[in-house]
Amino acid sequence: MAAVGVLIDTDVFIDYFNTGRHASILEDPTRRIYYSIVTRKELLAKEGLRDSERQAIVETLRGFRLVPINRAIAGRYSRVRTSAPWLEREDALIAATAIEKRLRLCTGNWRHFRRIEGVRLYVG
Repeated sequence: MAAVGVLIDTDVFIDYFNTGRHASILEDPTRRIYYSIVTRKELLAKEGLRDSERQAIVETLRGFRLVPINRAIAGRYSRVRTSAPWLEREDALIAATAIEKRLRLCTGNWRHFRRIEGVRLYVG
C-alpha cells in the first residue's frame, strides 16, 4: 500500500508540539508528511520562543519533507489570491502548495480552505 501524502498546516504542528495532539497522523508510517516553507517560517518566528524550543521544532521537522516555494506554487498562489481575496497570504501559499503537489491538507482551519477549488482536505 502506497503512503498517503499529507501537507500539514501550521496549526496542526502547534497542537502537536503543545499537547501531542495529531500524533496518530504525524507518527504514522503509512503517511508521507510534508510541510510548507511557510509553516517552517511561522513556527520558528513565533515571538517569545526559547532557543531550546526552536531547536526542538527544527529537530522534529527534520523527520518530515519540506516543500519550498517553486514557480508552479507561486503561479498557483496568484490564482488562489485572486479567487479567494479574503484568505490570508500564508494560507493562500499553503493552499497553493497542497494543490500543486497534489497533497491532502491536514488543518484545523478547514473553514479557511474548504471553499478553495482544488484543495482536498485530509480527514483522518
